Amino acid sequence: MTALLDVVLPVFLVLGAGYVAVWRGLFSDAGVDGLMVFTQKFAVPCLLFAAISTLDLGQSFDWRLLLSYYSGSTLCFILGILGARFVFGRSLPDSVAIGFVALFANSVLLGLPIMDRAYGAEALVPNYAIISIHAPFCYLLGITTMEIAIAQSREPLKLVRTVGKAIFSNALMIGIILGFIVNLSGMTLPGVVDEALGLMIRAALPAALFGLGGVLYRYRPEGDAKVIAFVCVLSLLVHPAVAYGLGWGVVGLSSEQLRGAVVTAAMAPGVNAYLFANMYGAAKRVAASAVLIGTALTVLTASAWLVLLP
Repeated sequence: MTALLDVVLPVFLVLGAGYVAVWRGLFSDAGVDGLMVFTQKFAVPCLLFAAISTLDLGQSFDWRLLLSYYSGSTLCFILGILGARFVFGRSLPDSVAIGFVALFANSVLLGLPIMDRAYGAEALVPNYAIISIHAPFCYLLGITTMEIAIAQSREPLKLVRTVGKAIFSNALMIGIILGFIVNLSGMTLPGVVDEALGLMIRAALPAALFGLGGVLYRYRPEGDAKVIAFVCVLSLLVHPAVAYGLGWGVVGLSSEQLRGAVVTAAMAPGVNAYLFANMYGAAKRVAASAVLIGTALTVLTASAWLVLLP
């Protein structure tokens, strides 16, 4: 167990340093905002671009890997909506937002560094395959469901525009798309560009983790304890359990693929879950608190899942 904590804790110590720095006034809110703009709009998109541009697409995009991960995320989305609506009596828009919190795992800012620490950078190929369609899948499912629930987009064309704008205005998606263009075209980047990308990539994850800690300081847990606990169980236990069960017992993933699917599925809800709730003004307190509490609990739950993995 100590060895596993040695893998997981450094990630959360960097995140905790950002939290404490903002809490104690050593790092300003404006600084956090600037750091998150740098990481989410520049450094992490560069990381994803470089990873996707060099992936062996034929080997990486295994339908069994994607089925194992996204079956679990879809199930958690549905269970989140149904539980919020019929168990906790929330409104339909609130229920969809709560379902989205259970759907959107923090696959980049938590999943990548934990996987890297546990198995090394060469083990990240399955993670990148999952991440490459993560935002399109989650936003397509979440926004379409919400728009139907609130009946603002009765026209199919308007719904397509709403979903498309949310997906393709995302800097992470732009990095992924450009990576696919370079990969499929067979382009070779000039050495100086590759070196510059390397500098950005090395800054991406530690800076993003520190910034995420500062962001989480804003999301103090308030009320709705049962709903938050419900969402955390879906995100941290149900989703990885489905990925593990399907990947190991049904479709027969390799050890490397199973690790990527389960570790990514075991991550807490990402900040995008709160942004989605804020966009629609629904279940914002639940989303913010679930992001914060789920991230803290991931220290323990991720360690437990690592024990179970081959």
